[in-house]
Amino acid sequence: MKDLKDIRNVYFVGIGGIGMSALARYFIAKGAKVSGYDKTRTPLTDELAHEGVSVYYADEEAAVDPLADWVIYTPAIPAANKVLDYYKSHGFPLLKRSDVLGQITAPSFNICIAGTHGKTTITTETAHILRHSGYGCNAFLGGISVNYHTNFWSSDRPVSVVEADEYDRSFLKLSPNIAVITAMDPDHLDIYGTAEAMEEAFIDFSARIRPDGWLLSKHGLTRDADLKGPRHLTYHLSDVSADVHAACLSATEGTYTFDVVLPNGRLSGLSLHIGGLHNVENTLAAVAVAHSLGISPEAIKAAVADFKGVKRRFEYVLRTPEVVLVDDYAHHPEELRSLISGAKGLFGGRKVTVIFQPHLFSRTRDLAQGFAESLDLADEVILLPIYPARELPIPGVSSEMILSLMRAPAGRHQAPAGGHRAPARIMTKDELLSWASSVGGAEPRLIIMAGAGDIDALVHPVAEKLKENK
Repeated sequence: MKDLKDIRNVYFVGIGGIGMSALARYFIAKGAKVSGYDKTRTPLTDELAHEGVSVYYADEEAAVDPLADWVIYTPAIPAANKVLDYYKSHGFPLLKRSDVLGQITAPSFNICIAGTHGKTTITTETAHILRHSGYGCNAFLGGISVNYHTNFWSSDRPVSVVEADEYDRSFLKLSPNIAVITAMDPDHLDIYGTAEAMEEAFIDFSARIRPDGWLLSKHGLTRDADLKGPRHLTYHLSDVSADVHAACLSATEGTYTFDVVLPNGRLSGLSLHIGGLHNVENTLAAVAVAHSLGISPEAIKAAVADFKGVKRRFEYVLRTPEVVLVDDYAHHPEELRSLISGAKGLFGGRKVTVIFQPHLFSRTRDLAQGFAESLDLADEVILLPIYPARELPIPGVSSEMILSLMRAPAGRHQAPAGGHRAPARIMTKDELLSWASSVGGAEPRLIIMAGAGDIDALVHPVAEKLKENK
């Protein structure tokens, strides 16, 4: 098998994935010929095609490139995929995305951000601060930066900022100099089996920190004492016992102002123009990393003020006095909890409607109670059918499972005396558009569309219906 430096022709099976497309862009930047297969055409695959990539959507032998030096695939690809079968049966070098990312970053100084939620925003903001300040870095992101409209960029400085994905234990191929762990909540139980096994993987990730490195973890993690690393600091939005925390926090509609308290100082007067208190906490981690690299307080503050966030992470799609529409990737109960509570704090006085598309039958089955409890924080809930992604249906598992566990699904039962009542219902996509056409009244609304499936394709049609009905 050829070495990385000798690769001239790369084929990706599942090229439309956010992590896979970042690797594809890395090889494009190195001058390699890049092609690949994905089952669905998306704006991201269209962008790759515009950048010179040949993208195929038919799962057939005609989609393969017989001259590929390496074939890179994602574990999310179904086992019966014909393109992948061709490469297997013809003896091509097959590598997982995680193996390739490990090879690419092996010689660099690595800042690796892991966790079951928050990692994409922290990775993107950290990379943004390094780029905006002139420090420089290579960036492998798990989302599209709004500032730069990409999930990858390169730099001559041998520093890499990497989103460390826990799915399929991919992050155990990385070697961090600085590691961040945001959360270890149960997820991907189809891979890990138990929450304890997943926590062990995060502990193993922390043990991969290089001897001169350090770990920054969210204060209060269940297995905090078991995490490794030559030096270990913690961060938290408000707990002053954490090494890094916020102070003097205030909010006006859409903007937070705060100080960052660090172990060896304080950065005062930061302004963040993206919503959600969880994003203030994410900023604390990014600032702590940047500060440790010697970037000046003035440069850090200027970069944070300029940070526009990540596509589908508390992304404003529509903002009028009558209605604010936010698009978010949240697909885990804790992400939804942070999203809804943060949005209510930032937009007090608005009725909060959450439109949620569950992602994966297995995740819905395993975490249905948590989803119900988080969604009950909203004033109104609309559930879409489950987006299956790589999975086949599981008998008895549907959006109805979440609905039945909520305190007061519409037409079912009343909440306990004094309890919160969140009217909830299940809609098809067509029914959702009809609902958006009927939304009106004098009551200001905040509408959040959340999920990791194809709900993003509905965001702009919903926005258009809301504008028509203004």
